[in-house]
Amino acid sequence: MARAKFALPSSVTLLSIACGFGSIVLSVDNAHVGDPAGFRMAAILLVLAGIFDALDGFVARATGTSSEFGMQLDSIADVMNFGCAPGLLLYCYGFVQLGQGQPTLLRMGGVACFIFLACGALRLARFNVSVGRTDPRYFVGMPITAGAACVASVVIAWPAPLTSNLQAYLLMALMVAVGTLMVSTVRFPSSKQPKSTMLWVALAVNLALLAWLQTRYFALFFVVYVSVTLLLNIAWHQGWRGVPAPVVYED
Repeated sequence: MARAKFALPSSVTLLSIACGFGSIVLSVDNAHVGDPAGFRMAAILLVLAGIFDALDGFVARATGTSSEFGMQLDSIADVMNFGCAPGLLLYCYGFVQLGQGQPTLLRMGGVACFIFLACGALRLARFNVSVGRTDPRYFVGMPITAGAACVASVVIAWPAPLTSNLQAYLLMALMVAVGTLMVSTVRFPSSKQPKSTMLWVALAVNLALLAWLQTRYFALFFVVYVSVTLLLNIAWHQGWRGVPAPVVYED
């Protein structure tokens, strides 16, 4: 039993991988069908993968079973669940049907989705070698889980496949922009921020907005999340210290 408990966090990670794989299967099966419910379910599975991704670390800490093996498995799972799966979902959702008579548009969409995947993989590799060398209160670049949720929120809010070239170009821009944010040095707040009354107020406001806007809430959340983060980084560069700036280590 003492050995068996070390399998618990890895089992949760495998559940996360199962959700990511399920999202890939749904995306591929639905690519030429274009059923909005199928695309939305594929996006929801990515959200579930994110929940299991957070739980595996919690289980490892709660049971004292953190290991190098678990960290490597988690990193591999992140590439698939939050790099490959959302990239393929957005490719099938945005470009397969629209690009049937426009091969150039189809290839451009594929390149944009690959850029997202490549940036996510680079972001994870940088994170793995930077542990202990950056301020834990902030992520350097958008986390890959947030990047995947950001692009998946578009599918959750508007699950019908794209119907115009303008929409396709906007989706390409989104994939490249989110990928760029992931490999940037912009500081994104982490969950290790000190808890305050404002945090609980913000949580209550978000729950109220979720009840009101439902599926559209997630798209609005990421617009605000990215905008506020960029404004905060600009303010730090201008010398504002109303919110403590991240500590930069020599190493």
